[in-house]
Amino acid sequence: MEIISTPAAMQRRSDEIRRAGKTLALVPTMGFLHEGHLSLMREGRRRADFVATSIFVNPTQFGPNEDFGRYPRSFDRDCDLMRTVPVDIVFAPEASAMYEPGAETWVEATEITTGLCGAHRPGHFRGVTTVVAKLFNVAKPHLALFGEKDFQQLRAIQRMVRDLNFDLEIVPMPIVRESDGLAMSSRNAYLSADERRRALALSRALAAAHEAFGAGERDPRALVRTACGVLRAGGGIELEYVEAVDSETLARIETVERPVVLAIAVRIGKTRLIDNAVFAPRPVLN
Repeated sequence: MEIISTPAAMQRRSDEIRRAGKTLALVPTMGFLHEGHLSLMREGRRRADFVATSIFVNPTQFGPNEDFGRYPRSFDRDCDLMRTVPVDIVFAPEASAMYEPGAETWVEATEITTGLCGAHRPGHFRGVTTVVAKLFNVAKPHLALFGEKDFQQLRAIQRMVRDLNFDLEIVPMPIVRESDGLAMSSRNAYLSADERRRALALSRALAAAHEAFGAGERDPRALVRTACGVLRAGGGIELEYVEAVDSETLARIETVERPVVLAIAVRIGKTRLIDNAVFAPRPVLN
């Protein structure tokens, strides 16, 4: 497994792969890997000749009072996990290599990032789309894989790729959950045993809303109320938002006629957790 630390070296390696007529899949991560990340890498392994993973805790997507300094990091552990896939290339730059002194250029998807997490984390998605654009220019992948747990991030990146004519395919991948239903996240490491137990209310809330949807409920406000009821009953959970929006545009809707994403963000203790589920109405047969 090659470990590359500078953008120039990564670009040279990508050029070599492309000149050889081979394909490259990229899995961007901030490290502290779990099975969700590995599922993306294994799919990249299946789809491409080479798999590259970036390990970079991107400072520009953290707000001033967020957890950049304490975000979990364990590079050696991550490398051991990536060897099981196996991953071919690890791109692990320093922040100074990705953002040179005097850097002042940003990439931003505006409308699709105004609600949900974007309304509560000013500047977050600008940092995300900027660093992902840079990673695409550095690694030059043929395809890049992103998990659906960060649903708004996925949609913002898809919009950026479309609007700026990036020549690559974005591959969405389903949420990977623990056996008890908790969505896998690097931030789960912050949770105490009691907080982790309370965090199970997120998947229960989504399941309750899905049951209501399956029974015919098509009012997004009613789906939100159902989910909120489960979350509040769990206790010790601070709701940041619970919203049901169009799954493509992330715009608010009056009734569910197309696929809708029910998205949740909460705080349990000092930990911010997100989760979501997409509900799709059955097509009407003529």
